[in-house]
Amino acid sequence: MALTMDHKRDSDSDKGRGVGGFSFDNEKGEGATHAEHQDSLPGFDDPDAGKSDEERAAIDRKLVRKLDIKIIPWLTFLYLVSFLDRTNIGNAKVDGLQEDLGMSNGQYNAALSLFFLSYAGFEPLTNILLKRLRPSVFIPAIMVLWGIVMTTMGLVHNAAGLMAARFFLGVAEAGLFPGVAYYLSCWYKRSEFGVRSAVFFSAAALAGSFGGLLAAAIAQMRGIGGKPGWAWIFILEGLATVLIGIASYWLVHDFPDDAKFLSNDDRKRVLRRLKADGQASAEREEFKMAYFWASVKDWKTWAFAIIYMGCDGSLYAFSLFLPSIIQQLGYSSTRANLLSVPPYAAAAIITVFIGWYADRTRQRGLCNIGISLIGIAGFAMLLGSPSSPSYAGVKYAGTFLGAVGIYPCIANTISWCANNTEGVYKRGVTLGFVIGWGNLNGIVASNIYRAQDKPGYKLGHGVVLAYLALFLLGGSLVTYFALRGENAKRRKGVRNGMLEGLSGEEVKVRGDKRPDFIYTL
Repeated sequence: MALTMDHKRDSDSDKGRGVGGFSFDNEKGEGATHAEHQDSLPGFDDPDAGKSDEERAAIDRKLVRKLDIKIIPWLTFLYLVSFLDRTNIGNAKVDGLQEDLGMSNGQYNAALSLFFLSYAGFEPLTNILLKRLRPSVFIPAIMVLWGIVMTTMGLVHNAAGLMAARFFLGVAEAGLFPGVAYYLSCWYKRSEFGVRSAVFFSAAALAGSFGGLLAAAIAQMRGIGGKPGWAWIFILEGLATVLIGIASYWLVHDFPDDAKFLSNDDRKRVLRRLKADGQASAEREEFKMAYFWASVKDWKTWAFAIIYMGCDGSLYAFSLFLPSIIQQLGYSSTRANLLSVPPYAAAAIITVFIGWYADRTRQRGLCNIGISLIGIAGFAMLLGSPSSPSYAGVKYAGTFLGAVGIYPCIANTISWCANNTEGVYKRGVTLGFVIGWGNLNGIVASNIYRAQDKPGYKLGHGVVLAYLALFLLGGSLVTYFALRGENAKRRKGVRNGMLEGLSGEEVKVRGDKRPDFIYTL
């Protein structure tokens, strides 16, 4: 994905005038290393006063490593557990769940849809709860709840029981993904957020990979305790989630101003580097409805929601039905679960790479555009290939391209949105809306791979292809050029009159609407 010089100039979107009227350079991290710059941050004591730039840089690198070790691994593991618990129903289906419960195809799809209905419905509220209850309390609590619900899914005897369990699983899981996306944005600079978000989200691809192996192994327990193999998938994974949730009370940390693992000096350093990055989220905010309405009235909220629905709707269609798609290529249930592993593994690697690459180039929009074309090619192969054994290899290759074209765009879109939304509560509300709307499209994804469409699944592949082309690719193109145009106006001073007559508090509420805030492309 070559960048022209013109693109490169616009890619330095974090190198403009920061919030508060001071300059910063996210690409080189100079906001954290220039002594004269750091000393200009009002309200933030400098624990490194008098140190040279080289000493400050060494301290900053050590601090970021400390944050990475303390925060990223456990949260990534939690999302792996979360995604495993919401998508293992696809593995259970190929092991006989639908037949054992006497469910029609419509009832099975309804059970999938109910999860997304509750999951998406509760997401916009969860970031406010996360902020008020503290991450170390909120995240472990919802994990214990969804672990209990997951365990009950292995005890159901009919379609109604499964539907009820899926609904409450959606309620309990609703807070994790938007909560962690918001939480990470409160710890890292905009130029650091993408790769951390990608590592976190790569757990979804790993969950698909690991889930296939785990489901194939657990299903061998069929008959133990008089229960089928699919029931043991739910029971064992649910009990494990409860234990992990309890452990999370000690392993999930609070926001920077309250985190216990930080010394007082390190806490000041974290807050100072966020402030130097132009993030008002470095300061404490009290919730006001003004932040909510600022999000609702911002065109970017809905632009990113459209982009996210393009990749998230495709994601759920892919993850829920990949075992079924592969099974229609002529493989047994166990083999289908095992063959679902390699596409997810490839997606995990590319997700992390794109997160790193987008951080370095500041071209999150172009990354979305390029990656979406790969996904479009993959589903075009699935849709256009005849349903005959001789084309099984082509279709299986299409699943690889499909996975690689979907998964990286999830983390990249969330990073793009978070980079361009300023203010603690506004960002939290915006991410809740964007992720909630995206997940609501899981209802569509749950109903497009119909049993009567086997083995070709033309309807399902066609809908996913449309989502990728219209919403992910089209939305990314429109948003990229709109942000680029707005940056040009801000650099020329066209927007400088926006703050005339406003009080300091009114200016603060404007966040990324301030003319000195330069958008990340």
